[in-house]
Amino acid sequence: MILAIDAGNSRVKWGWLEGEEAGALRWSSIATVSLIEFAASSDHVNPFSITHEAPERIVISNVAGEGAHQLLVNWTSIFDTETLWLRGEAERCGVKSGYERPEQLGPDRWAALVAAKSAHHGPALVVNAGTATTVDMLGGDGSFLGGAILPGVELMRFVLHEHTGRLPVAPGQFRDRPRNTIDAIETGCRHAQAGAIERMYRAFRDIEPNPVCMVSGGAGASLIDQISAPRRYVENLVLEGLGRVALDERRREAARAASPLKAVK
Repeated sequence: MILAIDAGNSRVKWGWLEGEEAGALRWSSIATVSLIEFAASSDHVNPFSITHEAPERIVISNVAGEGAHQLLVNWTSIFDTETLWLRGEAERCGVKSGYERPEQLGPDRWAALVAAKSAHHGPALVVNAGTATTVDMLGGDGSFLGGAILPGVELMRFVLHEHTGRLPVAPGQFRDRPRNTIDAIETGCRHAQAGAIERMYRAFRDIEPNPVCMVSGGAGASLIDQISAPRRYVENLVLEGLGRVALDERRREAARAASPLKAVK
């Protein structure tokens, strides 16, 4: 059993991976809590150990900062298992990074790219919509060509509220013709998200024919209807990528362990 943990800016999601079957990952359970709830967990109720025994391995993507890192260390240290803290890499699972400094790419973006490569055999615009929205270009050959980062819908809403005198922070409804302030804000923020994605899609389409938008993240399900480009919703793209990386590590370790035996023969 593999424990995969995705610590985002607002939520922590984790899953227990049993293995792979016919190319699809098999999860025994997936859970999610807000980062605030996670930080407030009792010392006596480990959110990872209450449902499962010690995992074979642990893989973590953390973009929530040092405080979250320490919490994750505390909760996972009870297991006698080495933890892989994912970082951006030059290459993994058929994905080749074109970032100027691959190690500076966020681990959540890297995991999402790995998952997208496995899920779609062709060019993909990988969109992860949460506190921030990331829009990354993945070529059909697995090359990561670059991407953009912008504030997510909730963050846009909050910034408008904080830096104006009277604009409310409450979420509204997306409407074709907004006729009240909260709907106007909501519609504007969603148009901004969709517009950025569609502009990136058009630029990507000039390089790679017929890409598909693979949309994930906490705000992805509500955003996807505003995107006019070909699209597909994948609920747990980062978690799927973490699972793929963990299985790849298992294969690499098995190959390293077997190589001395091959030399002897």
